[in-house]
Amino acid sequence: MKDETTVIGNGGSEVMKKPKKAEPPRNYKVIFHNDDFTPMEFVTWALMEYFNKTEVDAQSITLEVHKMGYAVAGVYDYQMAEQKIYEVLITAKEQEFPLQVTGEAE
Repeated sequence: MKDETTVIGNGGSEVMKKPKKAEPPRNYKVIFHNDDFTPMEFVTWALMEYFNKTEVDAQSITLEVHKMGYAVAGVYDYQMAEQKIYEVLITAKEQEFPLQVTGEAE
């Protein structure tokens, strides 16, 4: 009953619920997936170009994708994650690479 308030007036009483506090927006992980055809150089370039990674960080993430099968490129709000995924996938498609990049709620 913590979320309810009794209001008395106009000959009766009403129980009104307090509005819930707004939750902060969820963050989404942008994940690169390994394949046998996309060059590691392209993955490194995409990480530097679209995720503002240094060359060393981009190479490290690329190696993680290669060895583990996937790696998180970054964590962003929903719209930013979707935009980055879209940009990388369009560029990969233009280069005829089958790179898969997905988003996952954190």
